Amino acid sequence: MEDINDDIQAFFEGYEKRFEEGLAGQAVAEDTARVFADFFVEASPVGISGGKNDAQFLEAVPKGYEFYRSIGITKMEIRQIDITELNEMHYLVDVRWESFYEKDGSEDSMEFSVIYFLQNRKSELKIFAYITGDEQAVLKERGLV
Repeated sequence: MEDINDDIQAFFEGYEKRFEEGLAGQAVAEDTARVFADFFVEASPVGISGGKNDAQFLEAVPKGYEFYRSIGITKMEIRQIDITELNEMHYLVDVRWESFYEKDGSEDSMEFSVIYFLQNRKSELKIFAYITGDEQAVLKERGLV
């Protein structure tokens, strides 16, 4: 029998790979959109917002990668994944990321956590919500924005 934890691990390894490809300027919007539910929710210190996984989202994905490139982000790597089964279809996944960046000719990194909520329907994992910390404050603190 397949272990859902292995599937979730592989899901986020794919997400990490697409992020790397997106930072490199490759077209990954459609592949990125495929891992999100038809509607999803973001919670951050700015507030709570929801969005449709539609043409507007597909247009926003490459702009996000371009923003990260423009402030010097060069790579994102997963450091740790903690999985909590909420029920037989839903999972809370706390992903600890390390973000590498270049500023003023030197390289550095910062760690942060994103909590994702996944639904497993028809053997397909989809992100339906995620919670982030105050990314803008950290970027300002590091002098990236």
